[in-house]
Amino acid sequence: MERILLFCRAGFETEAGRELTELAAEHGRYGYFQPEANAGQAMFVVADGGDARSLMQQVGMASLVFTRDWFEVIDDRALPASDRVGAVLEALREQPDRPPSARVEIRVPEDVERDLGAFSRKWASPLSRALRETGFLVDDESNRRRLEIFLPSFDRMILGISHADNRAVYLSGIPRLRLPASAPSRSALKLEEAWKVFIPQEQWLDYLGGGKKAVDLGAAPGGWTWQLVRQGMLVTAVDNGPLDEALMASGHVEHVRADGYLWRPQRAVDWMVCDIVDKPRRTTEMVVDWFGNRLCKFSVFNLKLPMKKRYDEWLVCRERLLGKLDATGVDVRLKARHLYHDREEITCFVERFS
Repeated sequence: MERILLFCRAGFETEAGRELTELAAEHGRYGYFQPEANAGQAMFVVADGGDARSLMQQVGMASLVFTRDWFEVIDDRALPASDRVGAVLEALREQPDRPPSARVEIRVPEDVERDLGAFSRKWASPLSRALRETGFLVDDESNRRRLEIFLPSFDRMILGISHADNRAVYLSGIPRLRLPASAPSRSALKLEEAWKVFIPQEQWLDYLGGGKKAVDLGAAPGGWTWQLVRQGMLVTAVDNGPLDEALMASGHVEHVRADGYLWRPQRAVDWMVCDIVDKPRRTTEMVVDWFGNRLCKFSVFNLKLPMKKRYDEWLVCRERLLGKLDATGVDVRLKARHLYHDREEITCFVERFS
């Protein structure tokens, strides 16, 4: 049985499973998912006789919104308390045709009990040593394979393989970001994570550097404006509410008291960002207006999704945005992801090419 383990935010298992099921069907592939409520993961079963790896290559990690990370499952078995390292070696010996991996990662559930997390960290060293001694791990810069071990509990392990060009930038899609004391709000981490997920680090200077101009809609108290200023941008912060005093003292921010959905700049800017909580279709129409009138080149914005129709609402907003811009002759690329620092919203990145 060919399977793929999907990692997502707890409570979004159905959305992750539905998304992969529909994307697989678009490629002529078929399967079904087995969600576990509020577990933060779902098992997708490939039911068309094909293999999991080829399906993952066809779909691609970059096209997934509700799945934070994934890997191809190669084994799922009990983990004995007496010889856990030996159990992993035994499982791998039963698959002699699989080439070695470059490294191993041990994952645990996001809301894991402290003892299991501590065990996984201590277990990593002796396990890695045994895997290298037996040839299941081989140091090779050209080796893009990683052995994955997910521990749902002390007595079960799910083994898998992931590939460097088709997995999340961060393990399980969880970046370890620190919030500096100078940040006006924790929302600053959302924009930082969005940049790290959507923009390759080697291209940050092209997208974020060079003294660009930006607009932050719904800026107060200033978390996203603060991130833009950190990149050296000149920012117009639009909000009827107050902004952080230290941020205003930077000299890089102009505060405009206005409704973020209605305000428009007199001249085009490089970036428009928006973290306003409102109906997702209203946000979508506002973004269409900005790009349709070529008022910005890049945008990061959030769509707050309704509880009972989260996946369906995302599909409606995506089709509206891409369809309307295509009709006006504006060429854009849209990426979206349910980021680690998101809750009920998803974060979108749009780049304009014409």
